[in-house]
Amino acid sequence: MRYFAVFFFFIATLAVSAQEKQQEQVVSGTILNDNTLAPMSNVNIININKVKGTVSDDKGSFQITVSVNDTLHISFLGFKSIKVRVTNDWIKNKTTTIQMTEKAYALEEVVVRPYNLTGYLEIDAKLIPVKENYRYSISGLNAAYEAGDAYSPNAFGRVLGSIFNPADMLYNFFGKKPTELRRLKEMKKDDAVRNALETRFDRETIAVLLGVSKEEIGEIMSRCNYSEQFVKTANDLQIMDAISACYEEYKILKKK
Repeated sequence: MRYFAVFFFFIATLAVSAQEKQQEQVVSGTILNDNTLAPMSNVNIININKVKGTVSDDKGSFQITVSVNDTLHISFLGFKSIKVRVTNDWIKNKTTTIQMTEKAYALEEVVVRPYNLTGYLEIDAKLIPVKENYRYSISGLNAAYEAGDAYSPNAFGRVLGSIFNPADMLYNFFGKKPTELRRLKEMKKDDAVRNALETRFDRETIAVLLGVSKEEIGEIMSRCNYSEQFVKTANDLQIMDAISACYEEYKILKKK
């Protein structure tokens, strides 16, 4: 009877494994500009559920591994990002056509205020203000904390506040998204996902992958003591790495 139970469990495991493999399918699609119907190349397609990505080729075509009800996040600079759910029909037909809409930008007048430079490097170097952001290294932690201007009277105090009160400072963010945050390493492993994040500065893809709002991303960075200058100038991949580093530090401090 015992051997029969083991055999039955083994068969059941194989059946579940085979079923899971059958559920994963490789589907294809074509990305078109909905105005001109021209194929769009280099469009980023990310499977949010599996944290895997790809890009469209010169003909607008792409292939990606999916399961039914997976959600694909499709983005391209200058176009409205869209989310597409994988349906049974798509898997049955193996291919589909997706159209993207170009964004309408209303450009505002920009006033450029140049510095009054003299042409002499030694003098001009002193005329141009340089804002330095300092990071404080804490013994026992792999990464440092950035606190903005070192001459700010409360810069180091803010760092210590986050270090010694991790539950108060960060639990409301990291405690609510354990699954998404555990997938941070997976997100960074996929080349297509990394490339997509490296070329973006709008935080949209990060927000989708982590299941948070753009405002929450800014607050997370603030709680992790990254300077406003870094948050404003970093690309999405750098922001993702910063969140990942902060989360790893948070886990260490929480255990202690």
